[in-house]
Amino acid sequence: MVKPDPEKWLCVGAISGAYGVKGEVRLKSFCAEPTAIADYGPLFSEDGLRSFKITLTRPVSGGLGARLSGVATKEEADALRGQSLYVGRDKLPSLPDDEFYHTDLIGLEARDTGGAVLGKVIAVHNHGAGDLLEIGTAAGSILLAFSLATVPTVDLAAGRIVVDLPEGLD
Repeated sequence: MVKPDPEKWLCVGAISGAYGVKGEVRLKSFCAEPTAIADYGPLFSEDGLRSFKITLTRPVSGGLGARLSGVATKEEADALRGQSLYVGRDKLPSLPDDEFYHTDLIGLEARDTGGAVLGKVIAVHNHGAGDLLEIGTAAGSILLAFSLATVPTVDLAAGRIVVDLPEGLD
């Protein structure tokens, strides 16, 4: 098994703790279709030293129940609490032109519709109502809905987005 290059891997989930007493974990999937997390082959720890084959068992409150290869006890599952899980980018499907992986947006320069630099995308958040871009500016940071109306242009090749600032933020 070849360990993915950290420069080319994406976080697809996290272990939020043990579920039951037989080594099952509660898994939080960051995939658009949560159960797809099991389709990408082995998932790696952030340091790349451990890999896990995932077998989903059932839906549970706040995520999915799963068995991980090499985890057989509640104590082993508990020890993995908070562990993020990564996969090589090459294992993920290509996206349509109007969809983006969060990691591709982070670091892009943000400009207003007049071309003035606002700052950089420092994070992408989703609290259930859609993606929010956090733009780091000289004055702090602002949160903007990641929608076609607010962000009409994403140019990955040029490393920038164009932002149509809502009234009150311009």
